[in-house]
Amino acid sequence: MTETPEPLVHPVRIEDLRPTQMTVGFREVALKRSAWRTHIERDGADYLGRHLIPVVIGPKGRFHLIDHHHLARALFEEGVKHVLVHVLADLERLSPEDFSTFLDNRNWLHPYDAKGERHPYKDVPKHIGKLYDDPYRSLAGAVRRAGGFAKTDIPFAEFLWASFFRRHVSTKRLNDTFNEAVGKAFTLARSPKADHLPGWSGAEG
Repeated sequence: MTETPEPLVHPVRIEDLRPTQMTVGFREVALKRSAWRTHIERDGADYLGRHLIPVVIGPKGRFHLIDHHHLARALFEEGVKHVLVHVLADLERLSPEDFSTFLDNRNWLHPYDAKGERHPYKDVPKHIGKLYDDPYRSLAGAVRRAGGFAKTDIPFAEFLWASFFRRHVSTKRLNDTFNEAVGKAFTLARSPKADHLPGWSGAEG
């Protein structure tokens, strides 16, 4: 019987985490900050232990986030100095170019800006505090929590939804009346127009 190896877990400074995407949804970050505040006094250490941050070790031994960017940004803004990371792969031997190509081919890299436009790998921020806001990523998160689509394990799935909503929900509506934007996006998410997206929950009616 083959045993599943134990995950490699390390405490790492948040300052040392390298993003693999360009944006987060600042509204989503705010929700993560609020959740952290409810746990910090009661079970802060246990909370961090239950939310291991998956990383890949890249050139020069740097830790690259491949998920949980919103949580990492929220903890950074809350002044947390260290987090526990789950090391999924050690690719320190690769050149920077080969490492970026590997991440991209595994869908562990998302070099797209807040307009949904792709950038060169070098434009991805090198610090969690330098991530930009994509309001449509916040919209996608709100729609998912409302039941508009299901959570999936597909990397960057909610960014795919954000790109979809970007084409159908105006920036003005999103900025002026966020709740109304969520309502419109929810209806879109349950329509056949979105049936190609991960987590689609089926047409209404």
